[in-house]
Amino acid sequence: MDTHILRSSLLRPTIPGHWLANALGASLIVVMGLLIHIHLLIDADNRASVALAGSALFLATVRWRLRDATAGPARRVRDFCEYVISFMAISMLGVLASYALASTTHGFVDDMLEGWDRRLGFDWVALYRLVAGSRGLQLLGQGAYETIYVTPAILFFAMAWQGQSEKARRFLLNYWAAVVLTLLIFPMMPARGALEFLWHGPVPYMPTSGQWQGLIIPELRAGTANIDLSALRGLVCAPSFHTVSAVLYLHAAWQMPRLRWLLTPVIVAMVMATPIEGVHYLSDMVLGAIVAIIAIMAMRAWLNRAQGAVRARLVTA
Repeated sequence: MDTHILRSSLLRPTIPGHWLANALGASLIVVMGLLIHIHLLIDADNRASVALAGSALFLATVRWRLRDATAGPARRVRDFCEYVISFMAISMLGVLASYALASTTHGFVDDMLEGWDRRLGFDWVALYRLVAGSRGLQLLGQGAYETIYVTPAILFFAMAWQGQSEKARRFLLNYWAAVVLTLLIFPMMPARGALEFLWHGPVPYMPTSGQWQGLIIPELRAGTANIDLSALRGLVCAPSFHTVSAVLYLHAAWQMPRLRWLLTPVIVAMVMATPIEGVHYLSDMVLGAIVAIIAIMAMRAWLNRAQGAVRARLVTA
């Protein structure tokens, strides 16, 4: 019986927490080194920074206090805090890196992205006019676009409740890999965004992302801007990270039958809102979907190899 249990535990795939911790630690070193190298400062002297730091500290404290919990509500709360902290850390490091990398870019590729849209038969201006003329579509789009923060919280709650640490850590590693891949591509494809590039004249409706990229990226290049944590936004236009996130969320939700049909419409709505609220071209959304798929496949291959190596060492020990 004991031999059978041991054999089953060896064959069962696991993802140790330190794998994700190592990825986060390496990312922190790289991002901080990049910020120091280009002399980009972080302005953290504001209420938003205090609130963000306080939230992270609270979650970390709860996670630490419940570190020995093995079952029941305590274990669920512990796991949920771990997942949310990890997600927040990956996201924050990704945003900080996008500012640093934006300062190293040159020119914009909006003409290329818009040219790809024409080949795809996508008319961004026509879609914008439709949304600009409907307050209902604007409100629906804004709400759907912001679910990028809500959907992972629902996924983490369900995973913590069901004790699915394997799925949660796999999702977080997929997310980390997708952020890294997105940031590797971004410096080669900086863009102002579809609104600034395609719309001329008074703006009848200002989407959620506005014209932020066309304003801040030149300032970062000139060295006249710092990172303001109270107004922090990702600067990646291509690949579209909302689309990257949507594919990752859908991939995770599809493996959870009870959540699949609840979250799929929400994720689809977020994607539909992304061209206008995120001022994205269809082409950079397609690129975002490709990035997410590559990240999932690459991480699956790496995890299978790493887990196989661990099992082999345990069997021969």
